[in-house]
Amino acid sequence: MTETTATAVALSPSGLVLDGGEQVRLCASLFYFRIPRESWAARLEAVRASGYDLIDVYVPWNFHETAPGRWDFEGRRDVAAFLDLAHAAGLRVIARPGPYICSEWDGGALPAWLTLEEGLRIRQAEPRYLAHVETWFDQVLPLIAARELGRGGAVVAVQLENELDFFDCADRAGYVGRLRDLALRHGIGVPLIACAGQGDLTGATGDVDDVVPAFNFYPDDRSRFVEPEVRRYADLVAGRGEPLLVTETNRLHVTLRRLVVSGAKVVAPYLQASGFDFGYTPSVGNWGDPGGFMSHDYDFGGYLDPVGAPRPEMADARVLARLVRTLGPALARATTAPADGAYRTDVTTSASPSRLLLDGGGELLGVPNLTDDAGTATLPAWFGGPEVTVPLPAASCLLVLRDLPLGPFGLPGTLRLASADLVGAGPDGLELSAASASALALGAADGEPVLTELGAPAPGAPVRTRVDAGVAGVGWDVVVRHPLDVDAPATSDFGPAAEHPPVTALTRLDLPTRAGLTTRHDLPPTSEEVGVYRGRTHYAADVAGADELLVEGASDIVDLALDGAALPTVAGFGATFLLPVAGAARLDATVETWGHANFDDARLPALRLGSLRGLGRVWSVVGRSDVSALWQVSGQVSAAGSWPSEPAPLRTLGGWSSTRAGEPTTYARGLPVDGTHHHALRLAGIAGSVRVTVDGGVRTVTEQDPWLHLAPGEGHDVAITMPHLPGASLTAELLLLEPVRGWDVEPQPDEAILALAGADGADAVGEPVPLPLELEPGEERWFDATVPPGGLSIGFAGAQVRVSAFAGGELLGRVWLDDPARPRFTGGDAGRLWLPAAWNAGTIRFLVRGTQGEEPPVLSGVRVSATRE
Repeated sequence: MTETTATAVALSPSGLVLDGGEQVRLCASLFYFRIPRESWAARLEAVRASGYDLIDVYVPWNFHETAPGRWDFEGRRDVAAFLDLAHAAGLRVIARPGPYICSEWDGGALPAWLTLEEGLRIRQAEPRYLAHVETWFDQVLPLIAARELGRGGAVVAVQLENELDFFDCADRAGYVGRLRDLALRHGIGVPLIACAGQGDLTGATGDVDDVVPAFNFYPDDRSRFVEPEVRRYADLVAGRGEPLLVTETNRLHVTLRRLVVSGAKVVAPYLQASGFDFGYTPSVGNWGDPGGFMSHDYDFGGYLDPVGAPRPEMADARVLARLVRTLGPALARATTAPADGAYRTDVTTSASPSRLLLDGGGELLGVPNLTDDAGTATLPAWFGGPEVTVPLPAASCLLVLRDLPLGPFGLPGTLRLASADLVGAGPDGLELSAASASALALGAADGEPVLTELGAPAPGAPVRTRVDAGVAGVGWDVVVRHPLDVDAPATSDFGPAAEHPPVTALTRLDLPTRAGLTTRHDLPPTSEEVGVYRGRTHYAADVAGADELLVEGASDIVDLALDGAALPTVAGFGATFLLPVAGAARLDATVETWGHANFDDARLPALRLGSLRGLGRVWSVVGRSDVSALWQVSGQVSAAGSWPSEPAPLRTLGGWSSTRAGEPTTYARGLPVDGTHHHALRLAGIAGSVRVTVDGGVRTVTEQDPWLHLAPGEGHDVAITMPHLPGASLTAELLLLEPVRGWDVEPQPDEAILALAGADGADAVGEPVPLPLELEPGEERWFDATVPPGGLSIGFAGAQVRVSAFAGGELLGRVWLDDPARPRFTGGDAGRLWLPAAWNAGTIRFLVRGTQGEEPPVLSGVRVSATRE
């Protein structure tokens, strides 16, 4: 650690100590790559106005290395400028450069071409992968190191990797240790942290020296067990002399209060400041059935919506921020303890509530109401005062102060009890905040506590009172403000955006949707092999003479046509499927990359981290065999001997019956493979997953993709192990395959599509086309829409249509309207696109495609509303 950084940033049991200041810190995720550069300063100011003093910032590798060796840190990618703006706004930054970030971002920020390199293993202590990481760190870490606190910048911590405990890393210590060494080599002097996604401290850090564990904690907001779980994390790190850093968690402040009172020293709710995935950058993930597409609208309900408008949760942020600042070092140095029996309620509350023993005296008690009904909390008598019952609002967590010495605030006596939030204290008196009635007890050094019942303030109408201690000259001025009035701006934060009249017509443009330049390939290449890391790839082949095709690994959005007739879209996340083609001469396919997997899920091929995109492998099915019978059965060895007995019975697959339900049972046989052809084994009826051993090698087959590919020579010895389920059975079919050869392929990467979208259509304008707009299945056309000035939210209505929208030289996003083939969308509003004011030149260009389905393709409406940027 350099001397300048060391004097500015320290990590102690009290948390992140910045310029000597100790306090519990609230941190908001704010991602420059999801916000136009023109909006960075305003969004940073909005976070600062929330009272949060920290932001965490991912730095996505593939946003800056847009193609192998092609780096971009300009314009919207100028992360150094963003960090400088954060510093100017008075915010501090936790920088998160990965190399893997997750963040529901394309590939978790790992470049799509990495796994084209044979033998390279991502997120491992593997030389080829680490060489690429080193190149990335050589680019990004000097920018971060130069902007640390103490060097004239805002960065106070650097996170290495992200939630490594979710991933099967063979050598965690070696991998994280290498990342640490690279960070230190580039002069990073602030604390290095690594976050655990599911509480596995060692799994996240490898127990590497100088890498501090942090925790990402996403509970059910209504769980009764938040407090004891968080206290356990606090105890774990306290034993190491470290603070509890919660680097990601839920956004509701009722939950954040429960974390603070349970010992968290940094609380970083993920995505308080929402954003938008411009370009081909959303991910494909496992939030679906089992897969899903992340929407361009990247929003989990934080206090700033994707276009920067504040939500009511902003008021709760300001109150909690003022409370932690008011209590300052006393709260930061506090230790947490169980508070069982500290109160009674008439509603559901924590199974084991928490309290903080404040440094210098006093305590802070958490009293959550986990229901949607208002209740009451009764606090037992102490120091001779009476038992106190106070309102407990629905879905709330009171932070009750007890026995707080007021001398450090320049006030006499002790605050014996406050059920409202203490948001200010000084020689002029006490400032509290509450939305309902509350209780306050104050006492002079030698006097009895004076209990005061305080009425509920209204917005703009605080409750003011003078509490007399009963001792000559001793008293306190008290004001209780509604949460909406704490640090509130002069005008209301909240309110709907103005609606504009709907778009009634589009202008059809006679512009091409692709260049039409193809090259011949023997077999269909992956999109990445032909340079399509984002965008789409077009394939065509002669299929005359084939009756049925087997397609393995096609993803993400697969539009097929036989002899020009569109088929329903396939979005199966790489699952194998059969395609009848009898009588057809030509197969055309357009495969669009929605995004690369941001997580690692073995259930479907395209959900694996590092999986590639494109049409996959295409085979002609030239033979079939039923191989459901003649499987030898074997089971577990127990004290009673092996079961079943020897010689092994022959049964149908899954057909062994016994009372030992749930015990692993193995079925084995050789398959009639010829040693020269490829084959595919389909196992119909799988529940969950089964383990398959093929010629000694272990594989997993899932119910979502119940196919097993067998290369020439494989399949002479197959064993399938599954839990015994009485009455269950599987069917097994073996397909004989021949590859479909001779593919004409046209790559269409994102920059090629953007070039077409930016083409001048002035000489190609046809007559305006009124809405609703009807298309043929498979038809794809360009249209322009005239829109009012300013920032706009664009929504769509229709069915069997996909729309890509372009403006300002960017893809604003993609919308897929009602279609049985459409997968689940997660994140924000999948039907909403954002046109930032700085990108609005009065026109949006749409690329509209009709899809085959239950209804004719129609774009029936385009609605426009102003955004409060």
